Amino acid sequence: MDNLVEEVGEDYADANLHGQHWEKRSFTDCDFTEADLRELVTAGCTFTRCDFTRTDLGESKHTATAFRQCTFDRTVLTRSSFSSCSLMGSNFVDCVLRPITFTEVDFTLASFVRAPLHDLKLGGQRFRETNLSEADLRNTDLGQADLMGARLLDAKLDGADLRGAKLDANGLRQAKLAGALIDVEQAIAFAAAYGLVVG
Repeated sequence: MDNLVEEVGEDYADANLHGQHWEKRSFTDCDFTEADLRELVTAGCTFTRCDFTRTDLGESKHTATAFRQCTFDRTVLTRSSFSSCSLMGSNFVDCVLRPITFTEVDFTLASFVRAPLHDLKLGGQRFRETNLSEADLRNTDLGQADLMGARLLDAKLDGADLRGAKLDANGLRQAKLAGALIDVEQAIAFAAAYGLVVG
């Protein structure tokens, strides 16, 4: 990538980086613990194995940026937005997530165990092999989402819109689908997942 600024192992803990604009920057194994990154704007950046524990990313905006195998532990992400981004393999624990906007985001292999994702618009997003165990997805739009291989054990999906979403047999058996909106094809797949024969 032209003019890529690369940083490895840098310590940004407790740093005040409020309102900065970063473009085409690469961060690997960097520590952003408790840093002030409110209103940060990134474009075409890459964060690999970075630590955002207790970081404030409120009202930040990210476009075509990748957060790979990053740690988000008690991170504040309210009113932030991610567009055409990758969060592949990143782990979210006890984060403040809502309200938040995701558009064309890849969540493959990410973990959102017990995450509050209710009432969000997540339709069309890629959740392949994402851990959504016990996540609160009530009234969430998951239409056309790719949930193949996703772990949905005890995920709450009351009122969620799953029409057109891709779900495998394990996902259909693990999730609590009572009250979720599904299409006819999914209903047949659900029956098949439980060994029923639809005549």
